[in-house]
Amino acid sequence: MADAQGKESLDDWGPGEFEEPMRMLLADYARADLNPIGVHILRSGIVHSLRMRLRTQEWFRRHPEILDEHVAAPIVVIGMMRSGTTLLQRLLAADPRFVCAYGWEVVEVAPRLEFSFTGIDPRIGISEAREAKSRELAPELFAIHPMYAREAEEEIVFLADAFLSHVPESGAHLPQYRSWLDEQDFTPAYRYLHRMLQFLRWQKRRRGVSGQRWVLKSPAHLGYSDLLRAQFPGLHIVHMHRDPRTTIASGASLNATLHAMHADTVDLHRVGAQWLQRMGWTNDRAMTIRDGWADDASRVTDIGFDQAVADPIGQVARVYDAVGVPFTDAAAAAMRRWLSDRPREVPRPPYGLDAYGLHPRQVDERFTLYNKRFQSYIGGATRG
Repeated sequence: MADAQGKESLDDWGPGEFEEPMRMLLADYARADLNPIGVHILRSGIVHSLRMRLRTQEWFRRHPEILDEHVAAPIVVIGMMRSGTTLLQRLLAADPRFVCAYGWEVVEVAPRLEFSFTGIDPRIGISEAREAKSRELAPELFAIHPMYAREAEEEIVFLADAFLSHVPESGAHLPQYRSWLDEQDFTPAYRYLHRMLQFLRWQKRRRGVSGQRWVLKSPAHLGYSDLLRAQFPGLHIVHMHRDPRTTIASGASLNATLHAMHADTVDLHRVGAQWLQRMGWTNDRAMTIRDGWADDASRVTDIGFDQAVADPIGQVARVYDAVGVPFTDAAAAAMRRWLSDRPREVPRPPYGLDAYGLHPRQVDERFTLYNKRFQSYIGGATRG
């Protein structure tokens, strides 16, 4: 905290409690088997989060009208990792009637205090340079989870900045923090997310962006859609589905790659077991929340991964019907342009459940209820 204050020459942290969850996280990092590079990466990330909090609060102090910004009825794309959430979000974000958080906005949500919102935002160049460095220095990570400066990006970083997030456990063995999180109310993190979206909406209006309705996306929201609804009462959920056998293996692969950036040895079987447990826990919460919305099923549109890949425009059109927004020829054309021009991702490294000590039957058993409930969306995978 002192380092962040020194770098920013600011000392007002703004509203919201964050010190207790930060202390819990730091205590478990201190017990983790991190190498010096991992310590540097993780510590730098925490200092950056604190700097963004300080800088954001100063913008709010100078411009209290930011608190008047209305985040209207967002469309929120949720689902397990590698279930097609990125595809759906970026298709929707291609329509200029919607707004999203771009990669460069997520990396540095608060501009320098001297920035006047004229000309090219310097954060774009900073984020593009970071993208290029990531491609060069961490090609395996970029292949699994690419983050583009000028593409729509998930807003998970704002939850991480509140230190109530499952992000840290994806990159280090943090058993105490992980268990502590299971018992916490994430409302402060979602209040912080709302505040950051107000800030981004204010910035976009100053840049002349005309879109009104937000398109949000993060697998991290899967078990917390009730808290999202509390912050954004008019939201509409797009729930993406895919066979857990595939999504669990992919998530474990990403987590193992992140662990390897921070530690010299990685227990792949432990990574697999923890990811299976976390995703099972998260999906159970998601289904329980949806049970409570049974009398308001119009709040959710379910889409299968295979359906989205085979007919992306047709599936997106279903979302427009659900939220009552006309699906115009201009919107369809913008989405087809994005599909044609989108970044071509490099091949992902091979991964399979067995590398993480998991068996397909084990995954099926943990997701029995999910597979039964959403069978029509995840396809007819052979079980056994």
